[in-house]
Amino acid sequence: MATNFLEGPTNTTPRQTLALSQNAKSFFTSQKGWSLPYPLSLFLNTESQEKWATYENIFLATLRTGDHDAAYLCLEELTDRFGKTNEHVVALQGIYQEATAKDTNELEEVMKRYDELLKDDPALFSVRKRRAALLKSVGRPVDAIGDLVSLVDASPTDAEAWAELADLYAQQGTYEQAIFCLEEVLLVTPNAWNMHARLAEVTYMSAQKMEGGEQLKALSESMRRFCRSIELCDDYLRGYLGLKITTGRLLTALDGAKKSQLTVSDPTTGDLAPPSLASVRKLNELATAKLGEIVRRGTAGEKGWDGYSAIELKAARDALDRDTLKIQR
Repeated sequence: MATNFLEGPTNTTPRQTLALSQNAKSFFTSQKGWSLPYPLSLFLNTESQEKWATYENIFLATLRTGDHDAAYLCLEELTDRFGKTNEHVVALQGIYQEATAKDTNELEEVMKRYDELLKDDPALFSVRKRRAALLKSVGRPVDAIGDLVSLVDASPTDAEAWAELADLYAQQGTYEQAIFCLEEVLLVTPNAWNMHARLAEVTYMSAQKMEGGEQLKALSESMRRFCRSIELCDDYLRGYLGLKITTGRLLTALDGAKKSQLTVSDPTTGDLAPPSLASVRKLNELATAKLGEIVRRGTAGEKGWDGYSAIELKAARDALDRDTLKIQR
C-alpha cells in the first residue's frame, strides 16, 4: 500500500505514522538537487503546497518515531524555504527542541526561549500555543489554562485554543467551564461533528456529579449532542457509542424520575423537557443496531468500513457485550 505523505501523523494510526517515517529517506532522495533558496525556488516546477505539507508531515512523523536526524533535515528545508522568522517555522523549531530535550532543565530553556519570543512579539499565536502545550506536558495545567485564557481573549475565534482549553478544564473537573469553551468552538465550527460528540461527553461527565432534575437535564442534553454528531457524520462510531451509553443511563434516570421532573422546561433559557421513555428506548435500540453493524463490518475489513481503529472497535464490542450480559441475567 502506498504511503500517503499528505495525511498528517496526528490523524493516522501508529502503524501509518511509522510507515511515513520509514519513507522519509526515499522522499529526501526524490527531492535532492532541486532545492534552491527563496525566492529562486518559486521558479521551479517542484514548488507546491503539497511538497511543503509533505515535509512538515514527515517532520512530525519522524519526531514521533524518534528519528531526530530526519526530522532535523525536514526542519532545515522548511527553514530555508520560509525563513527563520516565519511564525509557523518558529513553532516547528520549538516542537523539535521540546521533542529532543533530555531533561526538565532543557525544557525550561525552551520555555525561556518562548518567553523571549513573546516578549518581542506577543502576537505570535503559534508560539503561545506551544508554550501552553509545554506547560501542560510538564504538569502545570493551571498555568496552561492562564495562557490559553489570554490567547482566546486576544483571538476569540481560535477554535483550536478553545478546544484545548476545554480539555484542560475537563481534566481539572471543572465541567461547566469546559462546556462553555466547547460551545465557543461550535460557534466557530458549527458542523464539527467531533466537537458535538466531545461536548456530549463532557456534559455526560458533568451529569455524574448531579442528582434529580439537574442530572436528567444534563443527560438529555448529552443525548441530543450525540444525536447531532451522528446526524452530521454517518457511521460515526464515537457518536453511536456515546448515544448508546447515554441513552442507557437516561433510561434508568427516567424510570426513577418524579412526574414533575418529566415536564420541566424553560423556553426563555432554551431548556427542553426530558425526552419520552419511548423515544430514548428507540434511540438506544438504533445505537445498538448501528454499533453491531460497524463492529461486524469494520472487523471484517469491508471496503468503506476500514477506517476504524482496533481500539474503537473493541470499545464498541465491549459495550455491546455488557448489554448482552445484562439481558442474560
